[in-house]
Amino acid sequence: VQLQASGGGLVQAGGSLRLSCATSGSIRSINTMSWYRQAPGNQRELVAGITSTGSTTYADPVKGRFTISRNNAKNTVYLQMNSLKPEDTAVYYCKLDQRAIAYWGKGTLVTVSS
Repeated sequence: VQLQASGGGLVQAGGSLRLSCATSGSIRSINTMSWYRQAPGNQRELVAGITSTGSTTYADPVKGRFTISRNNAKNTVYLQMNSLKPEDTAVYYCKLDQRAIAYWGKGTLVTVSS
C-alpha cells in the first residue's frame, strides 16, 4: 500500500488550500483515512478522519474550517482547508487504517503567512 499526498504550499492567512492523498496497492473496501499534521517542535496530531461509509471526525481547532472527503472509486481522500491561520502551518500527512494496520504517506508542507 502506498499513499501520495499533494496540494501543500504557501498561502496567506484567510486563504484556502486543498490537499489530496492518492492511494494504491491492496486497498480494502472497509478502512479509515485520516489527515494528521506536525508543526515544528510539536507532536503529530489528528486533523480529520473519514470512514469508508462517510463518517467524519475533526479536531476542535479545525472544526468549521476544514472538510475531509473521499472518493472511494479513486481511493483518494481530500482535505479542503479554508480560513487558514498561521497556526495551521505544519507538514500534513495522510494515513490509511485497514485491518488493524496503519499506512502513512510522506507529508506535504502547508505554510500560512500572517
